[in-house]
Amino acid sequence: MSTASMLPDDRRSLTLRLSVLQYLIAIAFAGLAVGFWIFQIAQHDKFEVMASDNHLRRLPRPAPRGVILDRDGKVLVENQNTFSIFLVREQTRDIEGTLRVLAAAIGADEAQLRDAVNRRRDDPSYRPIVLIENASREQVIAMRARRWELPGIDSQEVPSRRYPGDMAAHLFGYVGEVTESQMQRPDFEGVESGTIVGQAGVELAYNRLLMGKEGNKTVIVNSVGREISQIDAQSQDPVEGRRLQLTIDADVQKAVEDGFDAAGFNGAAVVLDPRNGEVLGFTSLPAFDPNTFAVGIDRATWNALNTDDLKPLQNRALQGRYSPGSLFKMAVGLAGLEEGVITPEFRVHCSGGANFYGRYFNCWKKGGGHGSIDLRHAIEQSCDVFFYTVGNMLGVDRIHKWATALGLGVKSGIDLPNELQGLVPSTEWKAQHTKEKKWYPGETISVAIGQGQVSVTPISLAVYAATLGNGGTRVTPHLVKATDDGSGWKSVPPPPPQSRVEVTPEKLQAIRDGMWLVVNGGAGTATRTRIPGKDVCGKTGTAQVISNQGRAAARTTRNLRDHGWFIFFAPRDNPQIAGAVFLEHGIHSANAASVARHILETYFAKKDGRPLPPPPTREDMHLDLRDPFARRAAAGVEGGQQ
Repeated sequence: MSTASMLPDDRRSLTLRLSVLQYLIAIAFAGLAVGFWIFQIAQHDKFEVMASDNHLRRLPRPAPRGVILDRDGKVLVENQNTFSIFLVREQTRDIEGTLRVLAAAIGADEAQLRDAVNRRRDDPSYRPIVLIENASREQVIAMRARRWELPGIDSQEVPSRRYPGDMAAHLFGYVGEVTESQMQRPDFEGVESGTIVGQAGVELAYNRLLMGKEGNKTVIVNSVGREISQIDAQSQDPVEGRRLQLTIDADVQKAVEDGFDAAGFNGAAVVLDPRNGEVLGFTSLPAFDPNTFAVGIDRATWNALNTDDLKPLQNRALQGRYSPGSLFKMAVGLAGLEEGVITPEFRVHCSGGANFYGRYFNCWKKGGGHGSIDLRHAIEQSCDVFFYTVGNMLGVDRIHKWATALGLGVKSGIDLPNELQGLVPSTEWKAQHTKEKKWYPGETISVAIGQGQVSVTPISLAVYAATLGNGGTRVTPHLVKATDDGSGWKSVPPPPPQSRVEVTPEKLQAIRDGMWLVVNGGAGTATRTRIPGKDVCGKTGTAQVISNQGRAAARTTRNLRDHGWFIFFAPRDNPQIAGAVFLEHGIHSANAASVARHILETYFAKKDGRPLPPPPTREDMHLDLRDPFARRAAAGVEGGQQ
C-alpha cells in the first residue's frame, strides 16, 4: 500500500514513531559523548595510570642499612647482596596454585610460603611480598626455569646484614620484618609492611639512623609479567642508612669473648671507660647468630631459640638479675664511713662467724677467721663478719641510700632497649611490695654482704666499679661515638652523668685502697689479676644460687653451683678502664678474675703499643673447678662469700 493511500491516523502514528526513534538516537549519541568526555578528559589521568600499569611495574628497592664500625674504624656489621623471591598478587589469579608450584620447584615449605602471604594480606595487591629471603642461586634458577607456570613470581637482588658470627650478638641485635605491633608505635611511623627493621640491640635502638631510604625500579613487563626492560628515568636509587661508629673497641671485645671461650662458662661482661661511660666491650652468653635472622629465620630455629633452657636470647648483661655477693661490701663500707658509723681504722674481731639476733652467721673463713681486721683489709680478704657488723650498725635504709647512689638497684641508662632494674631493699620497699610489710633487723645481716633480697645486673655493677674508680661520678654507659650520613663523620656528644655522689675523697680512697689490696696485697682474693705497673683494683664476689640447705634437699638436674663475679678499674689513681665480669655457675670468683685479667692485658698492651696477647687456653686461665658445696652444706649453716 502506497503512502498516498494511507489514512491520516496511520500517517500520524508513523510520524510519532519516527520522532521517538530520532530522540532515542540523539540521547544515545549524547550518552556516548558524555562517556567519551568522562573517560578521555575528566578521568584521563586515572585511566592513563591504569593503562600504564598494564605494562609497567614499580618494584621497591630496599635501602642498605648503615655500616657499623668500632671506635678505630674497623667494620663490625656490614651488608651483602642476596636474592629474594617475591610474589605480586595482582598478577596471578590462583595464589594457592602458584605457591604450590613454587614450593615444589625450589624445595621450600609450602606452609611457610602461605604464612608469608597471610602476614601481608592487608597490603596493596601490587606491593611485592617476599616469600624467600636469601634464596640460593639454585633456587633462583629453578624458579626462573618455570617462570611460565609462576605468574606473579619474580626474584630481586637485595642487601642483607652480615654479622661477625655470634660475637657481641646481644650488643648488635638483629633485624627482621617490621611487626604489626611495631607499626603502631610512633618510632616506626611511616614504615611500610615488609620493611626490614631492627629488632634488638643497636639495630633497634638506632633503627631510624640505620634504615636509610627505600628506592624503586620501574620496569616494562609483558602480558605474563616477565621483565623486558628498565625505565631509568622513572627509577630511584635507594639511599643507604647512616654509618655508626660505636665506642666499642674490637680488640677489647675479642678479648672478652676469648676469655669466656677459654673459661667455658656462660655469663656476661661489660667494660667501660670510667671517665665518660663509653662502652669498650659487651657480651652475654650463651648467644645466637644474628645472621640467621638477617637471611630470614625459619620456624624451627626460632622455636629452638625460644625453648632453649639456657635462654640464648636473654641479654644477661642488661636483664640478668643476680646476687652480687661480696661486691656489695664496698657500698656498705662507704656508707659506714660517710654516715660517720666507722672510720677507716675501725676494727672488728672475726673468729669465723658471729651471732646476730639469735642466729649464727658464718664468715667464709672458718676455723679461726680473720682475727682483728680493719676496713681496708676486710675488703682485701672479704671478711664477712666485718661487714655483718657494719651493716647492722647502719641499718638497711642507709645501706639502700648509698648503694643506689653508687649505681646499684637502679637502671644504668644505657642506650640499648629492655634494660631491667635490680633491687637494693629498704623498709619502704618491703612495706609496699611484700605481704609481711615489716623489715626485721636480722634481714640486714644478709643484705650487708650482698645476699638476701639484693639483686643487680652486670651493667649496673660495671657502673658501680666506674663510680668507685672515678671519684663518685655515676657515668651513663653509651655506645655511639659518631655518625656519618655521607657528608663525613659527626661526633655524638656523650650523655650527661646520671649523678654525682658527694663523697669525702679520703674516705673513698680507703675503699679504693682495699680494692687495690684485693689484687696486689699479700692476702688478696684476686692476685691473679695483678699486672705490674698498672695498679689494678678489683673485688671478687661469689653468689649462692640457692641456700646450702636448699641445695642439699634439691631434687633437680638444674645447675645449682655458685656464680662468680669480679669487678675492676685501673690504674688506681687515674682509671681509664672499669668493668664487671659475671660467670654463671662459675663456682669461684677467682675464675671470673681470670677472664678479667685477659681483658686488662689486652687493653694495656694496645694502649702501650705492644703486641696483643694471644687468646688464652684453658690451662692459661688456672681455673678452680672444685665445688665447695659438700663441705659447706655439711656444716648445716649459711656461709659467707668471698
